[in-house]
Amino acid sequence: MRTLVLGRTPARVTEVLATLRADGFDAEGVSTDDEARKLLETEEFAVLIVGGGVGPDSRAAIKEFAAEHRVRRVIDGALTEPFDAYVRREFEPLIREAAAEE
Repeated sequence: MRTLVLGRTPARVTEVLATLRADGFDAEGVSTDDEARKLLETEEFAVLIVGGGVGPDSRAAIKEFAAEHRVRRVIDGALTEPFDAYVRREFEPLIREAAAEE
């Protein structure tokens, strides 16, 4: 099950990806809506994580787009430090839950 991370701060996206990948998750990350749309169009992603820096209009539009492209779970995130602990506590259980629903 692939996860797409959309966050406005590339360094934070990189940190989230590092944790997810270290824990065995298949994840990609981007910082723009256009990049996210291109990847979502492949319909290879079942989970989308949207970072706290993504504004309300972009957030709503990308969620709607994701729903049209086989994304089963959208997770809203607002990272707090330490980032790895946040990812493990907040994101990973929801990704596992979505995977169990397959």
